[in-house]
Parts: sequence; C-alpha cells; structure tokens
Amino acid sequence: MDQGERRKFLIRELLQENVQYRNMDIPTGGEEQKRLLRGLMNVRPPRKISREFLTVQDEYLQAETAAKGITDLEDLDPVSDGLYLWQGDITTLRCDAIVNAANSGMTGCYVPNHKCIDNCIHSFSGIQLRMDCAEMMRMLL
Repeated sequence: MDQGERRKFLIRELLQENVQYRNMDIPTGGEEQKRLLRGLMNVRPPRKISREFLTVQDEYLQAETAAKGITDLEDLDPVSDGLYLWQGDITTLRCDAIVNAANSGMTGCYVPNHKCIDNCIHSFSGIQLRMDCAEMMRMLL
C-alpha cells in the first residue's frame, strides 16, 4: 500500500464511523485528502478503533514525518548542560519528551485543522494519543 492508498483507507474508515460523514466524497487531490484526514482525526473523540487502522495509520504517519525530515537531539548543541533551544516543527524532533500546553482533558484540540501545537501533536502522533491521554486522565480522577 502506498501513501495515497493508506490515506484513502484512513479517510474511509473515519468517514464510516460517523453517520453524518458517510456520504462525503473523498477529494481527488493529495493535499485536500491530507487536510480532510487531519480534520477527521481532530474531531474524533477518544475511543477504540481496529488494529488494522492503527497499523495503517502508523505506517502513513511515519512516512509523512520521514518526508518532512527528522531533527535528532544529538545533532543539536546545548545552550547549557542538558538544556537545548530549538525552533521548528516539534513533531519532527526525535527526543524522549516534549512539553505541551494541553487542554485540561489532555486530549488535544478538537478544531479541525487548527494550527495550534496541541492540534499538531495529536494529529501527527495518531488517534491513539488522544485515547491514551483520556485514559491517563480517568486514572487520575
């Protein structure tokens, strides 16, 4: 399956989850498809999905991130011991942890295609991040 086929599979699966989207046509252009996929991921509440979806999603997102290029922490110079300053796409930074100003539920921004960092992190990490964050919040309550 190539990137276009993966993207269409993911879109079809997400459209089928919601009755109001089931008759929506998938755009023919790649950029329009990417925008639709991201928007569908953004509005999806945290809930289970098939293992097949997650496998295809992970393959798709890993290839998209690789195409953008990865910044490795080891390639950066610290400003002091253990402290690095870097400006760029946080979703392409290979590191152990990032800091995010998340919403109170830790489930990300639900505005389709919003450019906030919370939305980007949840979009480019995959829908399981929202599920994992929701589960963590339930355990804390």
